[in-house]
Parts: sequence; structure tokens; C-alpha cells
Amino acid sequence: MLLSKKQPSAPAAATQWVDKVKYQKHKEPYSSKLFVNYPQFRYTAFLFLLLSLWLLLQVFWFPPTKTMRLVTQTTSKSGKCSGGLSVYVYDLPAEFNLGLLRDCSHLNVYTNMCPHVANNGLGQPLPLDNMMELGSGSNPWFATHQFIAEMIFHARVENHPCRTWDPATADLFYVPFYGGLHVSSKFREQNHTIRDALAVRLVDYLQNQPTWRKNNGKDHFIALGRTSWDFMRTDGLADFGANRLLNFPCVKNMSVLTVERNPWKGSNQHGIPYPSYFHPSTSDQMVTWQRMVRRSNRPYLFSFIGAPRKGVGKAAIRDQMIKQCMESTQCKLLKCDNGNPKCYNPSEILKVMRESRFCLQAPGDSFTRRSTFDAILSGCIPVFFSRHTAYTQYAWFLPEKASEYSVYMEEQGDESKRIEEVLMKIGKEDVERMRSTVIDMIPRLTYTHPNASSSDIGFEDAVDVALQALARHVRNIIP
Repeated sequence: MLLSKKQPSAPAAATQWVDKVKYQKHKEPYSSKLFVNYPQFRYTAFLFLLLSLWLLLQVFWFPPTKTMRLVTQTTSKSGKCSGGLSVYVYDLPAEFNLGLLRDCSHLNVYTNMCPHVANNGLGQPLPLDNMMELGSGSNPWFATHQFIAEMIFHARVENHPCRTWDPATADLFYVPFYGGLHVSSKFREQNHTIRDALAVRLVDYLQNQPTWRKNNGKDHFIALGRTSWDFMRTDGLADFGANRLLNFPCVKNMSVLTVERNPWKGSNQHGIPYPSYFHPSTSDQMVTWQRMVRRSNRPYLFSFIGAPRKGVGKAAIRDQMIKQCMESTQCKLLKCDNGNPKCYNPSEILKVMRESRFCLQAPGDSFTRRSTFDAILSGCIPVFFSRHTAYTQYAWFLPEKASEYSVYMEEQGDESKRIEEVLMKIGKEDVERMRSTVIDMIPRLTYTHPNASSSDIGFEDAVDVALQALARHVRNIIP
């Protein structure tokens, strides 16, 4: 994909050519007579030999470098570009992206990532059941890891109709760094210099590029599949394995796409959706799925999928939700403690959400949850208990008016202590209106299959929305 074409071995090719010349000189005595009897021919042949050797050296000994590569295309073949933008994709050294995948079993200190980096980050295809069957066409369902958005984003942009191979025509410059995969491989590294080394090399590489120096990186962006906290280590505070990538002044000039931005110190950070399990290749698959979730029978008023958390702050709201759900006949609880296998089965997760009118979204290890996007994919109205779970994160993707698609209860407020009562007071017409809005949001929060043709998609997905918003943002900050 990004690897350069292998060049022939120059010394071997030159040696074979010289050996062939020597062999022919001894094989053809008539040629030897010409050299002896006709000095002018000998001089001409000598010049011809020198010229031939010089040409061979140019071709084999000094092959063209990547910076000399002939540009023959300016846009992707996958369809028309909408939005009036063009994005250039850096061909980074392999150590910053594809090279990391060679050691995929050690990309995460908690799990083997090899199954998850397959299929451009979509992961392994899921077996279809009646609930997920969408008719003809390729299977759009994958066991996608929640922290893999950077790989999917990369694959999508490479095949995007707004991609350009000519940096002189680009509005945006995409730096496809697999920073999330790298940082998760170093969570237990105690030496900060080693933990930060790859990020430092990336910064050095970028600052040496003419395309960077033109606007000091303000038209550049990266996409990260993990939360911003994993890249903002601060000396003197608790060290949980983060590096300092987002603290570098150079990177602060860039736009950073991340599944969770820092609401207070992330002015250059923009939230992008966590990837769910659905990656359609055609608009028919999307429309069919939306039709199915609109018709879903939802016997439960609300549901909660999650595990208890340790720590006073995290534990309080989760314990409250689990307790209220267990005591209610209108709540479906999928408790994810003790390694409950249903919590790792996408079909089981989506089934619970498709049977629910409201889905509770308590903060977990951080503010945001992949579960928010699973709920929307299932047509389930999300209920938030922190404004930083969605409202301050995904402004490019969500309706401006939060009450159109969600319910908010203050985590420390009275409403969170009587969830069922509050939800029961929402009228049937309001619930149907909110659910309709949620289902209409599905396309722009979905990552379509990277190999899909834009002519077959017919809708804007998460990558399209992000690129268009980025282009507007860059136009505003660069005079």
C-alpha cells in the first residue's frame, strides 16, 4: 500500500552485463580482427562501451528516489470528490504505521492485536445471524476493536475521492501515524525516553518536510484511535503509561482527531466516533439496516451494558445504574464482570440495545464510551450522565441541540437516582421523534468499508464528515 517498489540489485545487474561482454569478445574472432585492422572502429567501439556503462550506472546504481517519483494521478479513482477539498497523504517511513503491524502480537499490553489489525483494522468478519442479515452483498459486520480508528481512517483516506497525489494542490495534509497502537505497546515501559522516542522521531521528520514549513503544520492532521489522555503525560502527575506526543509544540499546530479530546486543553483536538461493528460497502446495506432498527420491537424501557468500576468517583454512578436496573422490571442489564462472554459478542450487545428504548451511557475509565456509538447504531436513545461523554466531544457529528437525540441527567443530581421515573415521563411521540433522529445519525457516525467505491456508498460517513469539517477549520486559521 505505502511500501515503495523494490529496485533491482545494481551491482548484480552491472556484473551480469560486463560478464556477457567479456564472453562475447572471446566467442567472436571476427570482431577481434576489426579491432586490429581498423583503429577507427576500435575508437568508436570504445566510446560506445563507455556510454553504455554510464547509462547502466544511471539506471541501476542511482535509482530514482521517492521524492523524484513521477506524479501521474491527482485524484482517487473511486468517484467524485464533494466538499471542495483535496487531501495529501504522507508516505511515512514504515516505522510510523505499517511497520508496527509486523509485531502485532505486542501492540497492546493486554491483548493480542493480530486479529484486530486484519482487514485494514476492521478485524475479523462476524458470522451473520437473522438480526444482522442484510441480504445480498459482502458481509458488512466485523469484530472491530474499539481503539483501532486510526487504521480504518488511514485505509479510508487512501481510497478517498478527495485524495491528491500532488502536494501543491492539497488543502489538507494527513499524517498516517498509528500512534494509538504504538502507545498501547509501551504502557509498561518505565523509561520515558524510550516511551517517547517514536513520537520524537515523527516530529523531527515532519519539521524537515517543505510541505510542513509552508504553514508550520497548521494544515496538517493526524487521527488517533485512543483517547487524548494517552498522549498527554505531564511530569509530576500520575503516570499510567502515556507519552508526550500531544504536548509537543509542533503537534499543537496540527489538528488532532481522537476518539476522546481533552475538554480543557484540547483546542486543536477534535472528537471522532469510536468504530462500531458495521462497515457497509453500499448505500443499500445502510438503508436496509436503518429500516430494520426502525421496525425493532423494544420491550425494555432502558438497558445498561457494563461492569462495575473501582474508585469512588467511577464506582458511584455505575453502582447506582446496576442497582436501579436490577430492581426494575423495565430494564435489561448485561453485567460485564467476571469475563461474561456475552459482553464480547457484538451480536449479543446489539440485541440488548435493539430491544431497548433508552441506553444508559455512564463514563468508564474515561469520559467517553464506544457503547454510545453501538447504541446509536441500534437505534437506542443514549442517556448521558456527563457532558464530556458526547456533547463536548463530537460537535462535528452530533445535532447542535442535545435534546433532539439524547437525555441528560446530572451524575450527582437527583434525576440519576430515579432513572426509570424520569424516562417514563417522556411522551411516546417525543421518544419516537428522538429515535428517528438517532437512526438518521447512523451514516455520519459509521466508518464504511475502506474498499468500498464512493459511487456505491451514496452517503457521507464519519471520514467524509471529518475531512469536510477539517477543511473548513483550516480555511479559518490560515489567511
